[in-house]
Amino acid sequence: MSGAVREELASGRPADGLPAGPVLPEPSPLAGFTTLLYKELLRFYKIAFQTIAAPVLTALLYLLVFGHVLEHDVQVYGRLSYTAFLVPGLVMMSMLQNAFANSSSSLIQSKVTGNIVFVLLPPLSHVELFGAYVAAAVVRGLAVGAGVLAATLPFVTVPIAHPLWVIVFALAGCAVLGAMGVVAGIWAEKFDQLAAFQNFVIVPLTFLAGVFYSIHSLPEFWQHVSHLNPFFYMIDGFRYGFFGLSDIDPRLSLGVVALFLAGISAGTLALLRTGYRLRY
Repeated sequence: MSGAVREELASGRPADGLPAGPVLPEPSPLAGFTTLLYKELLRFYKIAFQTIAAPVLTALLYLLVFGHVLEHDVQVYGRLSYTAFLVPGLVMMSMLQNAFANSSSSLIQSKVTGNIVFVLLPPLSHVELFGAYVAAAVVRGLAVGAGVLAATLPFVTVPIAHPLWVIVFALAGCAVLGAMGVVAGIWAEKFDQLAAFQNFVIVPLTFLAGVFYSIHSLPEFWQHVSHLNPFFYMIDGFRYGFFGLSDIDPRLSLGVVALFLAGISAGTLALLRTGYRLRY
């Protein structure tokens, strides 16, 4: 090896008389995050008929059935029609369930098919993994929520009294369920386990969170039980953004949701950092 070549290799600069090599661009520090996020967005976009249209239809059927049966028999907050009351709850329920489904199904499919290795081999930090999966879950949740809200417009007019509260609770709720989906996807080793997690944890918590009723219509004991359900605070705060009315102070709801989001995020990051049921 000539002295000029040795000098180039040692210094990292071309030696005198030698042509300069191509200058490679520095990789973006967010390249891994954006690539994984794009992959997750593309995953549910490619089957939008199943991942977005189907949940919208399900929520619309709930609205038509419950609204038709109870519209003239139930008044909420003294002046709201039952159908109008039902819309924000259905929107939020759809967002929460689909945000959970997005991250959890992605991880369990990757684990079962074995292609999780292509996510773990690149030098992605646990923070990038968490951010990409949760961000994609939030996007899908918001897309479904917007679809449900748009589908209800021909049937009932729902005001939006406080748009900022609507946005904050929508983002926080989807992020919480996106993180819970990551936890479920990590924990589950087969589709049956994931289905059990969704059917016995996520669905009951959403259905019993005041989607179809105000908790003030419940006996006192069950009102206290409802206050133990973190999903109740997401739905009640979200509904406040539409009507300016809620079962409890929306600031309290926001505080509870923020604490729950911080706790579930910390737990999820710890699982990703250790590689629990992913690397071992």
